[in-house]
Amino acid sequence: MNKYLIFLLLLVVFSCQQKESATAELNLIPKPNSVETGSGNLDISTGFNIVAQNMESDTAENLLSYLKKTVTVSPSGKKLQLVLQPARASVPEPDEAYWLKVDKTGVRISAHSMAGLFYGVQSLIQLSENQTHIPFVKIEDAPRFAYRGLHIDASRHFVSLDFLKKQIDRMASLKLNRFHWHFTDGPGWRIEIKKYPKLTGIAAWRMEPTWKEWWNSGRKYVPEGTPGAYGGYYTQDEARELVRYAAERHITVIPEIEMPGHSEEVLAVYPHLSCTGKPYTSSEFCIGNEQTFEFLENVLTEIIDIFPSELIHVGGDEASREHWEKCPKCQARMKAEGLKDEAELQSYLITRIEKFMNSKGRRLLGWDEILDGGLAPDATVMSWRGEQGGIAAAQSGHDVVMTPGEFCYFDSYQANPGTQPEAIGGFLPIEKVYSYNPVPAVLSDEESKHILGVQANVWAEYIPSEKHMEYMIYPRLLALAEVAWTQPENKSWTDFRLRVNNAIPGLQQKGYNTFTLSDEVNFSHYADSAANAVSVTLSTEKAPVEIRYTTDGSQPNVQSPVYSEPVQVKDSATVTAQLFAGEKPLGKPVTRRFDYHKAIGKPVIYNIPVNQYYPAGGEKALVNGLMGGLSHGDGRWQGFMTNGMDVTIDLGSSQPIQSVSGRFMQSIGPWIWFPKEVVISVSDDNNTFTELVRVKNTVSEKETGTLFQNFGWQGATNARYIHYKAVPNGIKGGWVFVDEIVVW
Repeated sequence: MNKYLIFLLLLVVFSCQQKESATAELNLIPKPNSVETGSGNLDISTGFNIVAQNMESDTAENLLSYLKKTVTVSPSGKKLQLVLQPARASVPEPDEAYWLKVDKTGVRISAHSMAGLFYGVQSLIQLSENQTHIPFVKIEDAPRFAYRGLHIDASRHFVSLDFLKKQIDRMASLKLNRFHWHFTDGPGWRIEIKKYPKLTGIAAWRMEPTWKEWWNSGRKYVPEGTPGAYGGYYTQDEARELVRYAAERHITVIPEIEMPGHSEEVLAVYPHLSCTGKPYTSSEFCIGNEQTFEFLENVLTEIIDIFPSELIHVGGDEASREHWEKCPKCQARMKAEGLKDEAELQSYLITRIEKFMNSKGRRLLGWDEILDGGLAPDATVMSWRGEQGGIAAAQSGHDVVMTPGEFCYFDSYQANPGTQPEAIGGFLPIEKVYSYNPVPAVLSDEESKHILGVQANVWAEYIPSEKHMEYMIYPRLLALAEVAWTQPENKSWTDFRLRVNNAIPGLQQKGYNTFTLSDEVNFSHYADSAANAVSVTLSTEKAPVEIRYTTDGSQPNVQSPVYSEPVQVKDSATVTAQLFAGEKPLGKPVTRRFDYHKAIGKPVIYNIPVNQYYPAGGEKALVNGLMGGLSHGDGRWQGFMTNGMDVTIDLGSSQPIQSVSGRFMQSIGPWIWFPKEVVISVSDDNNTFTELVRVKNTVSEKETGTLFQNFGWQGATNARYIHYKAVPNGIKGGWVFVDEIVVW
């Protein structure tokens, strides 16, 4: 390679490093997609003298009023030009794009739309906050996705209008533009419907202050005004107030009215809409009853009058079909419409509701279960059970919002459950949120155009207070905002980690109750069957820090190697890791033992299929050396439902065996329990098996938290085939999750 070429390569690398470093210094979240920094800075200690160009007077005044709340405005300040300029027909540009330039003459922000101008203002606010000088910079920016959302569940635990406004303020700062308001569900109906006063007069109130207490104590409702009652609702005027408040910040409010399931609060006060006709007996509307459609259309008419959003969410998730199977009206409807099963019956309801919405100029949005039985023609799918629903919808030409639980459910733990408030389960640290790419690789370029964007979901089963809800939202929402706005090639976890650590104190100063990024070291590993080796990876959320490690069981010190790439060791390893800030150790050292075992890479016969939504790494997942983390949705835990788990491992030849062990999870929030018992047997011919052990579970099914337990056998035998069966505990709808079967 010649010297000139080497020089060019070094120049490119240096330029990229400078660009990333400059962006980090700007502390902008989400990261702009094009940044050029100059030499010098602008003194803004006297504030800004704002000049608005090409705007209607009332529009300019609204923006000026907004700016006065966040920056110093003064006639003697530096010039701040806000320019609304016509789009160039020859060069198509995103509607929300903006251009920001800071030089010695002042600041100029230009855009083709008020939304774009607003987002340029957000970048300026972040640049100038608590600063007397801002760097000379040129930013050309536009979002990756048109839909950038946050969902808040106000049904399970009611939150105030002021709280929602506070979150919308932060959404605006992060350039998010869709607020999904979940205000109807079993634990309480939260929006005034004038035609049906019992929805807020009774169905919005319960005696139990927490969802958990309500769920475990009969799930009843009480009249408004009952002494000690918990609940609340938003009047239509309050809802309109929030819609206006959000619109001023270029955020669309999307309401959700649940159907046909998650509707026990409705059916408790209007039981004639259920299949049984009795209160407290069903959660699903009777689809065979014409009064159901009269009710839903009346409710939606009032909702449409309040919310101008083109998309209206109808839920559609987790509906039980058992009442429909026994209901004469539902069965008559199926026969009359030529529907082959209850899945198509549900699709009938969704399609009919969609036609009603279309007649009002609106479009239907629903969770990915609306795919079951056939998707309504113009429906948009919100994919939450992994990405498969979104992939199927996009491949069939439907628009999609990606919100898979593995990356987007902020009710999961964000650190070790032993150190955190009780959550529904799972483990979703900020680094994993940041790692998400909402466009699945399997989609073609044309299919990918149907991915409208991405959304964070905050479900409130285990979030009883506003303070707790903020703790679960921040700072993970900052990571989601960058996923939604910034092109993948411009993202960097190292860079973002610095910026988010800098942003957290500012959020706290503004009164947001945030989780603070953890100092703890996270371990993961994988086994290479070809190399007969174990590779260990280490990570931490905190920055700037280093990880030093040892592989001999000793404690790391300043002479120990600094981790920069996977640590590879043969057969097994005891790795000890510790964080260092320079030469100063942080926290305590953490030790993990990793093993390469006999079943690594061996064929596995699934006598009971793994659930399609939790296949982990496929048919070798149970013997790939990948131990699962704190989340059942991290791609390393296999999930089995109803019949439990039953597999046979082929070691390839008869050989000595000393132990067989499988690791299971219990997390009752997402309905995951340890098996009732595990049966381990061995064979040389895969026909005649000898039972080695039956291990009964001794942990209560009511034990909370995220728990792990090995179920196994130790001894001495010879075998080629290992039959490992986990019997479920019998709870209807319960799951069994296992990450690895280890054989020595």
